[in-house]
Order: sequence, then C-alpha cells, then structure tokens
Amino acid sequence: MPERHGFEYAVVRIVPRIEREEFINTGVVLFSRAAGFLGCHIALDEQRLRALDGASAVDVAAVAAHLQAMRDVCAGLEGGGPIARLPAPERFHWLVAPRSTVIQVSPVHAGGSDDPAGTLLELYRTLVAA
Repeated sequence: MPERHGFEYAVVRIVPRIEREEFINTGVVLFSRAAGFLGCHIALDEQRLRALDGASAVDVAAVAAHLQAMRDVCAGLEGGGPIARLPAPERFHWLVAPRSTVIQVSPVHAGGSDDPAGTLLELYRTLVAA
C-alpha cells in the first residue's frame, strides 16, 4: 500500500484589473515535504484572459513571461534566478507569497496524497482547466 503524504497547495490566478477583483485560475503549485515533491502546472489561457479583460489592457506577453519564471523557480532552473537555487520549501513559500500584482495566488490549502504528482494534475483539472 502506497504511503500517504501531507501536502500544501495554492492556485495561481491572473487578476487583469485589480480594482475589479475578477480573476481566472491559471495554475496550481503543490508541495509535499514528506514526499520530497515540489511541482506546478501552469498554463495561460489567453482567450479567457482577453474575455475577462475586455479593454485588452493587460500585457499578455509580460504575464506569460512571469508565469514562465514561476515554472522555472518551481523546477529550480537557471531561468528562475537566485530564488530557483533555494531549497524546495523556501521556493514554495516564495511562490505562494501574497502579491498585489496581476499574478496572485490563493490562500494555501492542505491535503494528503499517496501520489503528489497525480494530485497536482487532478487539482489542475478540477480548479483550472476550462
């Protein structure tokens, strides 16, 4: 029987016009210290973003670049800069830190899983995928 591990996760959101407090979910970041897992699944749905931001004021290329930086930090890749070189728990806490920008994250939630990677994909399908 597989071992069950605790995990924490947060949903990554795009808030094109902060004053309106409307957002679309665009990804999930999941961390399980016990399983030694930190992963994210992030995908920008430009059509949904443009539909929400009718004025087209949001810089889609800049949002896409910032989301890629989040992926790089999560994976510990060079493109993530010095934050990407931190240990996984510190990278997770940096990724889910509150922001008041176009890219925000939900509060952190907890759960348990015997397959953190599978749980990450299931959370993405449930909370993000259209």
